Formats: sequence, structure tokens, C-alpha cells
Amino acid sequence: MKRVSLALSVTLLGGCTLGPDFKAPQVTGPVVWTQGSAASRTVDKGISPQWWGIFHDATLTRLITRAAQANLDLKAATARLMQAQAERRVIGGDSQPSVNGAVSYQRARNSQEGLQDISGLDGKRAYNVWQPGVDASWELDMWGRARRELESASASVEASADLRRAVLLTVQAETAGDYIQLRGIQAQRATTEQNLTVAEHSLKLTSVRLSDGVATQLEVAEARAQVAAIQARLPILEQQQSHLINALSYLMAEQPGALSRELNGVKPLPLTPVEVPVGLPSQLAQRRPDIRAAEAQLHAATAEIGVATADFYPSITLSANAGLQAMQFNQLGQWGSHFYNFGPGLNLPIFEGGRLRGQLALRKAQQQEAAVHFQQTVLKAWHEVDDAMVDYDTHQRQRQKLVTVVEDSQIALDNAQRQYIAGATDFLNVLTVQQALLDAQQSLVISNTNVSMSLVRLYKALGGGWEKAYPGGTV
Repeated sequence: MKRVSLALSVTLLGGCTLGPDFKAPQVTGPVVWTQGSAASRTVDKGISPQWWGIFHDATLTRLITRAAQANLDLKAATARLMQAQAERRVIGGDSQPSVNGAVSYQRARNSQEGLQDISGLDGKRAYNVWQPGVDASWELDMWGRARRELESASASVEASADLRRAVLLTVQAETAGDYIQLRGIQAQRATTEQNLTVAEHSLKLTSVRLSDGVATQLEVAEARAQVAAIQARLPILEQQQSHLINALSYLMAEQPGALSRELNGVKPLPLTPVEVPVGLPSQLAQRRPDIRAAEAQLHAATAEIGVATADFYPSITLSANAGLQAMQFNQLGQWGSHFYNFGPGLNLPIFEGGRLRGQLALRKAQQQEAAVHFQQTVLKAWHEVDDAMVDYDTHQRQRQKLVTVVEDSQIALDNAQRQYIAGATDFLNVLTVQQALLDAQQSLVISNTNVSMSLVRLYKALGGGWEKAYPGGTV
């Protein structure tokens, strides 16, 4: 019997693990990235975790650092991660033996007319009961239910950590995007003010020529209308600048306008380098946090099938209780006050009204949904990267043409002004050429902004850099 009991104990303690084992799904994609024809080209080199450093803008780096420390969305994601970690600790503790100590004291008196009085006092007077003791219990993980629960909880922690990384990447990309747009708006404002100076000079020139009897009142009115048209652009640009500063302030959990003093004033628009490291296509699944999170969620859903399967099988709980009980405190030290009990308990599900089968079917359907979500996430990632690379190349080629447009428009304006002074052309031609130059300059600034913005979107699509550590541990 001892040998049989020992063999049974080893079998119960070893147990088995029910349900399917998780296997990471294979991710297929392009072998190489599509290469564009623009001046700044993507190269298959490793991406720095501080990918925004490619713009060589100290202010941008400072803003992203502050946003990573203060952003409220990121703090909420960190709190969700800490919740997942705490839940894993709770589930891990459930699989371990439980030991509890208790001490109780009761002052009691039994009824003289009721059930048998075990105190022996016939209900004539009150008595004391002192009882210190220890309870212990442990449910044997015969079928791997607890192991599957812990596996699911660990995968959920992985998913929470990667979802936090996704929020961090979004905050970084939004900060970089808003900052680049802000510098672009400020560049448009500087260009508009330069053209306003030229237009005001033209207005003075036509006014002098009107006094000399060379120009007409029509030319003066046209020059004055040109000045007003350029001035009308400035309030909209100021409004956009204010909104972008507020957007950056919000990302850093600051009050509206908190960054105005720091960000006001024209500074160069962050431009792209000649080479842009984008890593290898095979690294995308390991770098994009949403793909990693989807894989972890699939892992958790797969483990839950094992939990639901184990519910069909019996469970065995080992329990023990030992302590002291006496009616007088000084009797607790006597051997006769000792008591104990121990033994196994078996729980066998016989009829659950279809609940267990429904639970298993639910877990399997959730696992299928998680598998589809993973495939959808991977496919969406490839599309986002491909679109971002196409956008980056397209905006650069557009910028190259706009540079030529601005250069030629400047030459045309210089010639038109000289011809007007010489009387070889009318003032309407000067206004037309000046308007064309202003539009071309504004388009070039917008194009420069779009090139830098498309690079930010490209790095976001690529998953940015890689942040290994997270609060509370390392995944």
C-alpha cells in the first residue's frame, strides 16, 4: 500500500497539461523593401531606438523625452501593464499551497432546553472557548489547469507591455509630427512676411509713379489689393501655429499655451538625411509592438483552451487542520487540547447543464478570433510600411520639381519688376508673377513638411526603435 500510495502521489504531483501547446505563427513578407528613386533613400540598416535623432534637432529630442515622461496616455498604459503583472502574481499564488493561521476566543452559554450541551454545564452558566490553529490546503494541478492559467496570464503581461510600447511609439510619432508641422507653419509665415515686404515695396513704387503721372489709379489699387491678400494669410497661419503648440502641450500634459515661449520664433524645418535606415523586412514582426501584442494575445487565448479543457476532469485538494482547543487558557499547553485532521478531497463534475462545453467552445472561438486578428495585424503592417515608403519617395520627387518652380518664379519676378520700372510691361504682369512666386514658395515649404512628416509615418509603420525595458521588469 505504501508503494501504491507513493506511485499515486508522484503521478498526481507530476500531472499533465491539457489543451494545445502554443506555437508562434509564421510571418511571411517581402524579402527586401521597395527602393525609391528620390535623393534620400531607404537602406537596410538597423534602426536606432531614438529614431527621431535622424532629424538632428535638439528641440525635437527634448520634446519627445518630456512627452515620454509626462504623457497621460502612456501613464495609463503603464498602469494597465502593472495591473496585468499584479494579476499574474495573483494567479501564480493560486497554484501554491495556502497556509493560514487563526486564533479565536468565544464567551458562550448554551440553552438548557435546546440540543445536547457539549460543555457539560447544562446551560447553567457561561463558558470560554480558546482555539488557536493552522489551516492548510493545496489543489493538485493534475491536468495543468493552474499552469495554463499562469501561461495565459504571462502572455497577457507580454501583450500589455507591447501595447504600452505601441502607445509610446504613437506619442513619439505625434510629438515629432506636430513639431514638424509647427516648424512648417512658421516657415510659411516667414515666407509670407517676406512676400508682404515685397508687395508693400511695390505699393510704394506704384504710389510714387502715380504721383509722377506714370502709373494709374488702377495699378495702385491692384498693388494695395495684393498687400491685403498676403496679409489675409497671416491670421490663419497664426491660428494653426497656436493649435499645434497646444497639441504639443497636451502631449506633455501641460496647460494650453505652456510651450508658446519655447516654440515661438522661426527655426529651420527638420529635413531628411541622404540615407534612411529602415532595418530588414524580416525584423518587422519582432519590432512592431502591435504585431507582438497580437501574438501574445493569441498565446493567451490558446492557453485558455487548456484551462477550459481541465475543467472537465476531477480535481483533488489536499487539506489539513491542526490546533488547540480548551475552555481555560492555561489548558492550551496540555496534550489533550490538541486536535488535527487531514486528507484529500475529490471534486468530480457530473452535471453542469452544458456550461463546461459552452465554456470550451467559447475559448476555442476566442482563439480563432485572436488568430484572425494576428493575421490582420501583420497584413495591415505590410500595407502601412509600403504606403509610407511610397509616400516618402513621392513627396521627395514633388519637392525636387517645386525647387525648380521657385527658382524660375524668382527669376521671372525680378525680370518683371525691371521691365515694369522700364515701362516695358504693365503692373498686372508683376502682380501675377509675384503671386505665382508666393504660391510656389508656400508649396515648397508644405512639400518639405510633407517629406519630413512621411519619414515620421514611415518610422511609425516600421515600429520605431526598440524599448526593451518596461516598469516592473523586462520582456
